[in-house]
Amino acid sequence: MINIDSRSSKSIYQQIVDQIKENILKGILKPGDKLPSVREMSSLLTVNPNTVSKAYQELERQKTIETIRGRGTYVSRNYKPKMDDDKLKFIKEELKKLIIEALYMGVDKEKFIDILDELYKDFERM
Repeated sequence: MINIDSRSSKSIYQQIVDQIKENILKGILKPGDKLPSVREMSSLLTVNPNTVSKAYQELERQKTIETIRGRGTYVSRNYKPKMDDDKLKFIKEELKKLIIEALYMGVDKEKFIDILDELYKDFERM
């Protein structure tokens, strides 16, 4: 379900957030599915419980998951992704960083778009 890459420059909590969101988009996790408790997830991933707690808090802030006291943490049934100016600005900034890296690696525009299309199709099938 979630794989932590200790060599990644991305923080562990962000890896957890990103992979849970990816699992939801791919249909591996569905609305209403129960997530492991903070203790269970930290044990499964062999990470500090505070790291999992931080990831869960961020996902709750984004309304991706919800915690029901005494019952557990679940994939939100009511979350509907919506685009806004702040999200678009964030996406543009991240894409700009990727384009700069791609150009430095010798990846031309056509190849970059091919890669983007290929990755996007992985999520459209879900």
